[in-house]
Amino acid sequence: MFSRKTPFRSRIRQKRPAEPVRSGRGVFTRRALLVMAVQAGVLGVLGRRLYNLQVVDGGHLRQLAERNRTSKRLLAPARGTVHDRFGVALADNKVSWRALLMPEETTDIPAVIERFSQIVPLDEHDRARIERDLRHVHKYVPVTLHEFLSWDDMARIELNAPSLPGVLVDVGSTRLYPFKGLTAHIVGYVAPPNEEDVAKDTTLSLPGMRVGRAGIEQTQEASLRGEPGSVEMEVNAVGRVIGEIDRVEGQQGEDVRLTLDSVLQQQVLDRLEDRVASAVVMDCRNGEVMAMVSTPSFDPSLFDSGVSHAQWNEWASDPRTPLVDKAVSGLYPPGSTFKPAVALAALKSGSVTAQDRFNCPGYYDLGGVRFHCWNRWGHGMINMREGLKFSCDVYFYEVARRCGMDPIKAVGNTMGLGVKPEIELPHVRSGVIPTPEWRQKHGFHWNGGDTVNAGIGQGFVQVTPLELATYTSRIASGRNVQPHLLRATNDQISTMASTDDVPKVDLPPEFLDVVRGGMFAVVNDQHGTAPKARLDLPGIQMAGKTGSAQVRRVSRALRESGHFNSMNLPWEYRPHALFICFAPYDNPKYAVAVVVEHGNAGADEAAPLAKLIMTDTLLRDPASDVRPAAPGVASSVVPNAAPPPAGAEMPSAPAQTGTSVPTDPPVAQTQPEPGAAQ
Repeated sequence: MFSRKTPFRSRIRQKRPAEPVRSGRGVFTRRALLVMAVQAGVLGVLGRRLYNLQVVDGGHLRQLAERNRTSKRLLAPARGTVHDRFGVALADNKVSWRALLMPEETTDIPAVIERFSQIVPLDEHDRARIERDLRHVHKYVPVTLHEFLSWDDMARIELNAPSLPGVLVDVGSTRLYPFKGLTAHIVGYVAPPNEEDVAKDTTLSLPGMRVGRAGIEQTQEASLRGEPGSVEMEVNAVGRVIGEIDRVEGQQGEDVRLTLDSVLQQQVLDRLEDRVASAVVMDCRNGEVMAMVSTPSFDPSLFDSGVSHAQWNEWASDPRTPLVDKAVSGLYPPGSTFKPAVALAALKSGSVTAQDRFNCPGYYDLGGVRFHCWNRWGHGMINMREGLKFSCDVYFYEVARRCGMDPIKAVGNTMGLGVKPEIELPHVRSGVIPTPEWRQKHGFHWNGGDTVNAGIGQGFVQVTPLELATYTSRIASGRNVQPHLLRATNDQISTMASTDDVPKVDLPPEFLDVVRGGMFAVVNDQHGTAPKARLDLPGIQMAGKTGSAQVRRVSRALRESGHFNSMNLPWEYRPHALFICFAPYDNPKYAVAVVVEHGNAGADEAAPLAKLIMTDTLLRDPASDVRPAAPGVASSVVPNAAPPPAGAEMPSAPAQTGTSVPTDPPVAQTQPEPGAAQ
């Protein structure tokens, strides 16, 4: 310590204590450790990230990378084919080209669609469909822009592919119906699925998928649809297809074989010509439907791409109803073809025997109301066989009154009338056999006139042509045959094809013999009502029954004037013409039912048609194990034919025919009965 007395200079010269020297090695070490820690942290984060990318998310990222390079989508399967009993295709597939849009591969869908429309024009229907599909399908599901592309269309699309991201040309199939209207009502048609269909099954949103809307296409949809496949394609950065990597074909639907004979079907159509009519040919032994024609018809292939409003309106407004399958959906009064059922009911109930005779003076009085016979001069005293032979209305008025409607309905149902046939078709209707209970349910009182009117197949009685064919088959064979169209699926023969296991109907054989004898007399006996139905085949005879069902009431004054002729009426007011038959008589194989709308008289219009149809069937014999020859090659003689029964003679002149008693519309049932004197 210096004192104040110490000189300044001396104080300066005095040595100061030395300060400690700081080292830089410790600072560097701390900084290095800090940097290393930061680096280690960064490397740890990167490592962790790399681990996640490589190990944890590796599979998912590989899929994403592959998706950028490839495009995978489901393929609609080809529908199964439909064939006739001999393998002729009734519904097949043909290749078609279509333009698809992959929504997930483009960022501006409206611009792509607008650009596409400049290359391939899109109408309002196409635009509405595309907009609907974009709203209701997932982005990974392709949307169909346009179907049935031409080669020029495909060339333009490929040329403009860089400006159409997500658009590709795809090969598919469309439904082909080679016979068009010939089998339209039976085979049906397919159409694009609607929103309800897609909601039930999302695979239906795939391009090219079709849904059966009618006929076999609809009822066998589950078998015909198949299982979808897939295709994997390599694409570039803009989504353009470079090549195909892998393809797994879908499982085609099952093939279906029907009982129909396409050649016989064409022959029946040729016989009907331009009539508004229906005809059914059935194997009496097992219920196989060999032919079923409804005219007029339509082209089912039009539904595949969508029917225009103009075309639909044309069909819907046609009074001949081409869209309706008259064979299974058309309801007609059976007229006199119902009389065999009334006869069987009376025999079974015991109210009438086959030998009982009733007098026909040409009319029948009941409760102050007169019902007429088609023969104004009457038939005299006749029994059941003669009642069927002459188709006497008065005889069956009396039989129906004695029997009552409940036994008639029971037997009618047993024979297939008034019961919905279990055939493989949609929209099948059942006929009606009225009873007092049925009438009361509809708010009307039943009276005796209803019973006698129903006894000749008029009034409220209604049947379909298919029911008539089933009814005739059961009369002919005595078996409870069930009509069916499905013969085999993927070459597995249906159990219904057998003729050995069909049960018998619940009726004594002797009753059936009486009715068969009466139907034989209709065609083959002198003065039967259907001499025009007699077969020209040596040794083969046919049994049948005529029917004429009036659709408009004829007043008593007009009837008794002697100037009434139903042929002078407008077409829509003329009676329906019906005829049922089976052959060969001694060994029934086939039954035929023919209904000609407004054909006037069954004996003059329907019976000759049934004769021609039965002749074609017997000559072709489609139920034979051997495929029959084409038309023109078949022999004119059917082997193993039995000789005609004794007493079968040609009449010297055609028997006089007439129409059944006319009926009122249902609203007029409280009034005096149709055909009655006023």
